[in-house]
Amino acid sequence: MSRGTEMSPDELARRLAAIADDKKATELVALDVRALVSYTDYLVICTARNERQAKAIHDEIYHQLKRDGWLPARVEGEREAEWVLMDYLDAVLHIFTPELRERYRLEVLWGEAERLDLDLAGERGAA
Repeated sequence: MSRGTEMSPDELARRLAAIADDKKATELVALDVRALVSYTDYLVICTARNERQAKAIHDEIYHQLKRDGWLPARVEGEREAEWVLMDYLDAVLHIFTPELRERYRLEVLWGEAERLDLDLAGERGAA
């Protein structure tokens, strides 16, 4: 993964959420998992209405962050687009269709994690 402009892990999580929000993702949650795992600082979780929207969210995030010099370490599920995972190391984004979000319930699995205040209205103005 390459890194362009400096962003703290919480700024990255907020940026991922703001871009997803701009593409009409719903149920946006960012979980601070620093005290629980060593592979990332934040899990950002959102819901897309369907596979087409999940792909559009993925594409927009990829292009906007690439423009700023950031590339994901890995991307999984892009082809099926029912659960797309974008690993930016400091933050991992999960884009779910409603059915898979309900099935895997990551925010329940990581229930002890603190939630990051996303303040998406403020993020839109800053992006």
